[in-house]
Amino acid sequence: MADRVPGKVKLAYGVGDMGAAMLTAITQFFLMIYYTDVALINPAIVGSALMVGKLTWDAVNDPIFGWLSDRTKTRWGRRRPWLLFAAAPLALVTWLLFSIPTGLQGGAAFWVVCLSFLLFDTVHTIITVNYSALTPELSSDYDERTSITTVREIFTVLGYILGAATTTLVAEFFSKTVGLGRHASYSAMGAFFGVVAMVAILITAFGVRETGHATEPAKIPPFRAVVSTFQNRPFMWLMGCFLLTSLAFTLLTTLLPYYLTYQLEMSKEMPLVMMTMLGAIGLFLYPMKLLTDRIGKGPAYAAGLGLAALACAATFFMPHRPTALIYVIGAVAGMGFSAQWVCPWSMLPDVIEYDELRTGQRQEGIYYGMWNFITKFTNAFGIALVGFSLSIFGYIANQPQSERALFGIKLFFGPASAIAILVALPFLATYPITKKSHALIVAQIAEKRAASGA
Repeated sequence: MADRVPGKVKLAYGVGDMGAAMLTAITQFFLMIYYTDVALINPAIVGSALMVGKLTWDAVNDPIFGWLSDRTKTRWGRRRPWLLFAAAPLALVTWLLFSIPTGLQGGAAFWVVCLSFLLFDTVHTIITVNYSALTPELSSDYDERTSITTVREIFTVLGYILGAATTTLVAEFFSKTVGLGRHASYSAMGAFFGVVAMVAILITAFGVRETGHATEPAKIPPFRAVVSTFQNRPFMWLMGCFLLTSLAFTLLTTLLPYYLTYQLEMSKEMPLVMMTMLGAIGLFLYPMKLLTDRIGKGPAYAAGLGLAALACAATFFMPHRPTALIYVIGAVAGMGFSAQWVCPWSMLPDVIEYDELRTGQRQEGIYYGMWNFITKFTNAFGIALVGFSLSIFGYIANQPQSERALFGIKLFFGPASAIAILVALPFLATYPITKKSHALIVAQIAEKRAASGA
C-alpha cells in the first residue's frame, strides 16, 4: 500500500465525519437544553437516565462493534459494509431522539430518555467505530496520518458548524416558515440533520476503498482483545488524557446555550458565537498541523489545550449582561481547541502500530471501539454532571435564573472545564510515542512481516 493518499480519497473520507460530527454537535450543544426547555423534563432525571444507559449497554457496545468489525471479511472490506447498512437507520434514530413526548415525569421520563438515547447511540456507534477504524488503514506514515486527519477534521469542524450554529436556525425555519410548534419543529430538525448525515456517510462508503495492512480478520477472542488494550501503555496514557480533555469540552458545549441565554442574555446571538469558536477551530487546523509536524503531537496537543484552558477560565469573570468580549474568548478558545481535532485522532493510529508489534495482529476496530466508548462515556458523564449541577443550583427552565443558578452555570462552564484540561497537560507534553520512536516501531513491524512471509 502506498503511504501517500490521493487528495480525492482524503476528501471522500472527510465528508463522512462531517455527517457524524454534525450529529455529535447537536447532541452535545442542544440535547440537554432540548430535554429541559422543550420536552420539559427534570434535568436530574435526564442526567440519571443518560448515566444508567452509559454504564450498561454503552459500556460494552463500542468494544463489541469494534471486535466484530475487526473480524468482518467481505469483498467490500471490513469497515465499509457497516457504513453502507447503518446509514439509513442513523437518519431514523436521529429523528426519534428529538421526537419524545413533552412533559413526561418520573419513571416514564427516565425510560423514554434512556431508551431513545441508547437507540441513537447504538447506530451512531456502528458508524463512528467503523469510520474511525479506516484511518490507520489508509497510511502507515507518521506525518501522512496527520495530513489525513487534518483534512478529515476540516470536515468535522464544518459538521460541527452545521450542527451547533444552525440547529436553532433550522428549528426556527420549521417553526416560523412551516408553522410547526416548538416541539414539532425540533422533531423536524432531527429528521433534517439525520438525512444529511446519512448522505454524508454514504459518500464515504462509496468513495473510499479499503487497502489496509490486514488481509485477514483479527483472531484474538473479544475479552482478550479488550484486556490487551489496557496492557498497551501508550494507549492508556493517551486515553487518560483524552478522557479529561473530552470531559472539559463536553461541559463547555453542553452549558454554552445556558451560559449565553441566562448569564450573558445573548440567546439570539448564539449561532454567531458558536460560529466564531468553531470557525476559529477550522482556521487553525492547518497551523496546528504545522506545529505538530515541528514539535510533535503530544507537545502540540498540550500547547493548544493550554490556550483553551485560559479562555475557559476567563468566562467565569464575564458580566451578567451582553458583551462583545465573548467573541474574543470564543476565538481564543477555538484556536486552542483546534488541537483537540488534529492531535488525538492522528496519535491513535500510532498506538495501534505499537499494539501490532506486541500482538502480531491489526486490531483497529477494538481500539477505536474502546476510544469511542471513552469519548461517549465522558460526553454522557459531562451531560449528566450538567444535569445534576443545574438541579442542585436551582435551575428553572425558561425563567430568569437566581444568582445561585447563574453561579452554578458559570462554575461548571468555565473553571471546571479549565481544571480538567490543566490536569492533562503535563502528561500530553511527555507523551512517549514520538516521530522517532514511531519510525522504529514501523521498521520492527516490517521486519516481522518479512520474516513471517519468508
